[in-house]
Amino acid sequence: MLDSEGLAKAVLRDRTVTAWLTLARADDLRVITSAATLVEVVHPRINRPALQWTLSRLVVEPVTEPTARRAAMLLADAGLHGHKYAIDAMLSATALAAPAPVTILTSDPEDLTALCGPGATVIRI
Repeated sequence: MLDSEGLAKAVLRDRTVTAWLTLARADDLRVITSAATLVEVVHPRINRPALQWTLSRLVVEPVTEPTARRAAMLLADAGLHGHKYAIDAMLSATALAAPAPVTILTSDPEDLTALCGPGATVIRI
């Protein structure tokens, strides 16, 4: 799973993220992100064709009502507030709904670890 930084680095063809994605594809693993992550990644300077190509290689999971409810529960359990951590919580809820094992590539491992607990492996990129 890619958070916003993971997705942004994939768009920029960062070597570390590209290596992870190559390994995932070689093992026939799904690489996912949350639709909420797109809100963080899209900005005026992003290379739109590179973003579209990258997204075509991923599964973008929707934020449904059950996902939002689970995200709210994760926030409450971690003692965090949705104002600051809403997108991380939606990403975490999406990750925890995916078939295990789940690995999240992120620049923010502390928050995602607090939200996911032992349900996902969180790796700093």
